[in-house]
Amino acid sequence: MDGSGAEESRASGAESAEVRRPERVAAVHETGLSAAADAGMDRFARLVADLLNVPVALVSMVTDEGQFFPGMIGLDEPWATARSTPLSHSMCRHVVADAAPFVVDDTRAAPRTQDSPAIEDLGVKGYVGAPLTDADGQVLGALCAIDTRPRRWTERELGALEDLAAACSAELRLRVASRQREAARAEAGELAGRLRIALDRSQLLLRATDALADTTGLAEVRQQVRDLVTSDLKPVYVGLVLVEDEDRLRRLVDATGSAPMEEQFETYRLDDAWPTARAARENRTITVDSAEDLARDYDADAVAAFTSLGLSSAVCVPLPGTVVPLGTLVLGWDRPHEIDILEQALLASLAGYTARAVERALFVDSRIEAARQMQQAMLTDLPTVPGLELAALYRPASDGELVGGDWYDAYRLPTAAQGGEDSTRPAALAVSVGDITGHNLTAATLMGQARSMLRQADLDHAGQGPARSVAAFEHANQHLGLDASGTLVHAHLRPCPGAGTGIWELTYTIAGHPAPLVVDPDGTVHRLDHRGALVFPGLPARAPRADHTLRLAPGSLLLLYTDGLVEEQRGDIDTATDKAGRFLADHRHDPLPGLLDRLADHVAGPVAHDDIALLALRVPGL
Repeated sequence: MDGSGAEESRASGAESAEVRRPERVAAVHETGLSAAADAGMDRFARLVADLLNVPVALVSMVTDEGQFFPGMIGLDEPWATARSTPLSHSMCRHVVADAAPFVVDDTRAAPRTQDSPAIEDLGVKGYVGAPLTDADGQVLGALCAIDTRPRRWTERELGALEDLAAACSAELRLRVASRQREAARAEAGELAGRLRIALDRSQLLLRATDALADTTGLAEVRQQVRDLVTSDLKPVYVGLVLVEDEDRLRRLVDATGSAPMEEQFETYRLDDAWPTARAARENRTITVDSAEDLARDYDADAVAAFTSLGLSSAVCVPLPGTVVPLGTLVLGWDRPHEIDILEQALLASLAGYTARAVERALFVDSRIEAARQMQQAMLTDLPTVPGLELAALYRPASDGELVGGDWYDAYRLPTAAQGGEDSTRPAALAVSVGDITGHNLTAATLMGQARSMLRQADLDHAGQGPARSVAAFEHANQHLGLDASGTLVHAHLRPCPGAGTGIWELTYTIAGHPAPLVVDPDGTVHRLDHRGALVFPGLPARAPRADHTLRLAPGSLLLLYTDGLVEEQRGDIDTATDKAGRFLADHRHDPLPGLLDRLADHVAGPVAHDDIALLALRVPGL
């Protein structure tokens, strides 16, 4: 046997010895679990399958004879009924032997697993397992995720699995403690209460995994944390303080105004004498047992804030970051509250989940701001036009790439002296709203090109109608290979000489776009429903684009909009469009910028699920 073979044999022997060690095997049996379904363990398996998106997830307890699965989802027969396998089929025994997570992207290529019969019999191609331990640190088995194809596991997935394994280990320890309690009936009452609290806190961590996984804003993070801890720990105050610019802290102010001190002491220095600052600075949990203790160790502002909240005790837990803490989670009680070891562990785990949610919220906030800046840079300022009022609104979606193909535009058309076929027509205004297909940076780029090409078409075909310009844009779009597709409404507005003071003529063409809304001076709402084919290069020959004309009397209001305004997640587009029309009619005299903001909130809701572009034009009343 060569040196490498001997070394492999010794490693295999050591692994077998640890798996078969009597004390460890006895600890497995001490849990009281067996190859029968256990509701709590099945729940952990479901959470793993959902969070890691795998077909198979197991709570595997490893003995000297094999492994059994009190928690299981996704196994095929006969394994699903048996809920067990021999050791020869166990990947989890490597977790037991290593006392550490075991991660395999492709079991067929890894030396320790390539000969395992589980590859063929159970279809195990990708595997990751995290240790399940008892109170003495002995590895009882593994919480594992299995994919039926090779899988590169991400750091986020590994972190989530380890967090769930920690919660599952806590549950196993509770099972062991529960059995020991039954053996020591004299201590049953006190122990039962403690077990109930510990179990509730384990469940709290599981709820935290779900509740904080999908949060996108800091206010939502704080609300979820408050909801999670209020029912169990019953604090009267829950707050978040975040590190800002490395040497300052900023308190997340509750929009309800329930804690005025948050605005009064919103920012302070990281080296100030506050327990929240100390927790972040020293990266450790700081407890406050009374106002007297606070006054002794911290400055007057901290005491004033503590007193204004009516607190008797508090705990400040650092939010772990990549290099330094992100800030501090604060819980306060209006009565003395002692933090025991279990509660410290619970709060540390909760702070970890909160920190990840905070990082995600900060990242989303920065992307939203960058997207808004980019989109605004691509959208031009509105011109000043005598005899007309103009306002526009662009609101990006709250998810996705945060930039997209929605746009609005307004610009002066050239006078007859600058070119054109009709030298008698006065200078006018072009307005458009459109939506290039897609919701990403590519769509935003195509939008910018399409908008510029439509402007160029208006310049090249001065004096002609908007339909001619749209047709010219479509010709260039196809033959230059831009291949932009989507919908738009394009219109020209000119004063009507001789038709009456303040009357404007609107000429428009619609390419598959939602119908513009017109509100008459008396509040009557019309839809301009002359919808033509959408813009799509390569479509078969179709009828030429057509112009339609309408006169706008003084007091009239015109709204062009993209479908993000009216495509509600659960609802009818016509109903939403009518809702928008009624709101415009009821508020037709309001200042336009504020009207558009309130219209978007009223119809689409304060959180946009799709990009919204609005362009409003009003002919002032006489």
